[in-house]
Amino acid sequence: MASLSPPVTVTRAAAGIDELRLNVARRRRWDIVFAAVGLLATSVGVITLLALFVDLLLDGYHRLTPEFFLSYPSRRADQAGILSAWVGTCLVMLVTAAVGVPLSVCAGVYLEEYAPRNWVTALIEINVSNLAAVPSIVYGLLALGLFVYALNFGQSILSAGLTLALMIMPIIVVATREAIRAIPHTIREAAYAVGATRWQVTRDHVLPYAIPGIATGVIIGLARAIGETAPLVTIGALTFIAYLPDPPFTSTPPFVSFDWLWSGFTVLPIQMFNWVSRPGTAFHANAAAAGIVIVVLTLVMNGFAIWLRYRLRQRITW
Repeated sequence: MASLSPPVTVTRAAAGIDELRLNVARRRRWDIVFAAVGLLATSVGVITLLALFVDLLLDGYHRLTPEFFLSYPSRRADQAGILSAWVGTCLVMLVTAAVGVPLSVCAGVYLEEYAPRNWVTALIEINVSNLAAVPSIVYGLLALGLFVYALNFGQSILSAGLTLALMIMPIIVVATREAIRAIPHTIREAAYAVGATRWQVTRDHVLPYAIPGIATGVIIGLARAIGETAPLVTIGALTFIAYLPDPPFTSTPPFVSFDWLWSGFTVLPIQMFNWVSRPGTAFHANAAAAGIVIVVLTLVMNGFAIWLRYRLRQRITW
């Protein structure tokens, strides 16, 4: 019986190796199937977006002239432009970025680095995550009651900017926390070991490494805000406006004016919606041209986010 043991052991080992190879081959086949399904799903989205964008180009490319960008809206489609719309978009996004970005980044840093781990913090984290998925119309209704009526800001650029700032805050908070979580704890421990305070660790070590992820979240949030329509319609954005807000800079001291914050406004999505609702192919061509501008702005912002993240990560040395 002793002489039969080695062949039996070899046979069992060979059978185990064959079974392992079969399992590996089976898993590789499933990997290929999963990759094919993922590629198909991605291709459907990309092809659909490309087809819609090509359709916009075919309908509205001939309207993308300097006059289109420098003219006010008009009842005559061939004379209408998006001057007040793109200026209003820039001013609203200025307020959104000035208010939403600092508050969101500070909130994310506090929740991740300073907040105690208790049920209150857990409740805040759950609510922040849930707010990122709340429909934008809900923010519009909240802003209508809070900014327009309660705080008496009216239907102004300030109300619009604060509304969009509230909407993008959960997105930036989540992105900030995820970027901070990706920083190895050894960096913090090394800084504490040489006597750094918590603020010094956060300011000099955590935030510099987390900036690429934070910047990406900020730009993605702003790119979403630039195309929102529902909350701005709710707070009373104008669909036809033939004037510009007061300039933010003046020629007399103190050379800065904030009167534009209280001006009426319109934005590119609202102007596009106005043209789509009108009869006539000429207005629809204007709407397609405005849609091209919005899509290009969104793609540029997302492309800038990818480039910025790449450049900042190149400068990081662990």
